[in-house]
Amino acid sequence: MSKAEKQASPQAVRLDKWLWAARFYKTRTLCKEAIDGGKVIYNGSKGKAAKNVEVGSEIRLRLGWDERTIKVLALSEQRRGAPEARLLYEETAESIEKRERRALENKSYGGRIMADHRPNKKERRDIRQLKKDVFNSFD
Repeated sequence: MSKAEKQASPQAVRLDKWLWAARFYKTRTLCKEAIDGGKVIYNGSKGKAAKNVEVGSEIRLRLGWDERTIKVLALSEQRRGAPEARLLYEETAESIEKRERRALENKSYGGRIMADHRPNKKERRDIRQLKKDVFNSFD
């Protein structure tokens, strides 16, 4: 097998390296921190940075407030441009719909609302309830 063929289709790629090559995170260190922090779920269980990625696997990852569910279509060890990186995975229709719905909800709230005073007791309760609703929606 020639060197070009080896680079074209690697047999095994670490999860952190694949996430970096697919451009989900800017550095491999950030990938490892996200994986260790439980923000990456590989095939239904908590991922490990050294886990080998397989074509057809499902990865759930949290990026900021968004959660994406993707299916691995190809393997790569090299980070390339965004159009090429996009060919490595496919986001599920359910994930896209969920993200769009959340974006619409956020837009309807008008983004962050800055108050000119400290929250009173009722406002604090409302804030706690909102945070609870937001974090429970990730489950």
